[in-house]
Amino acid sequence: MALVRWEPFKDLLSIHDRMNKLFEDTFFRDRGTEEGLVKGVWAPAVDIYETQNDIVLKAELPGLEQKDITVEVKDNTLTLKGERKFEKDVKEENYHRIERSYGAFQRVFTLPGTVQQDKVKAKFKDGVLEIVMPKEEKAKPKMIKVDVE
Repeated sequence: MALVRWEPFKDLLSIHDRMNKLFEDTFFRDRGTEEGLVKGVWAPAVDIYETQNDIVLKAELPGLEQKDITVEVKDNTLTLKGERKFEKDVKEENYHRIERSYGAFQRVFTLPGTVQQDKVKAKFKDGVLEIVMPKEEKAKPKMIKVDVE
């Protein structure tokens, strides 16, 4: 049986994120029978993970096109900006319910100093933006062989 180290702060961060989402969903949407168009109060969900060579960020941006998205890397900061525009094909008064959020968004992430900022690449496919940030050589773990005598 493997021992697993308990990290209480990791659990607290998870609870903190869930509470923030709960408050955002509650207070930033109109309530009751007067449900209206919500503009400018949304941010795309992201996943950030690390591989041996890269740090990868994936953002969900359904309904957006590549021209609606801006990615900027400067001074160890990654800025993701964009806008989801409300489709004018249907008159607003003809809607029964509007639950998707519209308007501009901006997410800013602090990057570790180990990212090669000049080699960051982004691709957009099927509503998912993937940003690959290569790590510097010195940041990659090195395997050291141990000789047994």
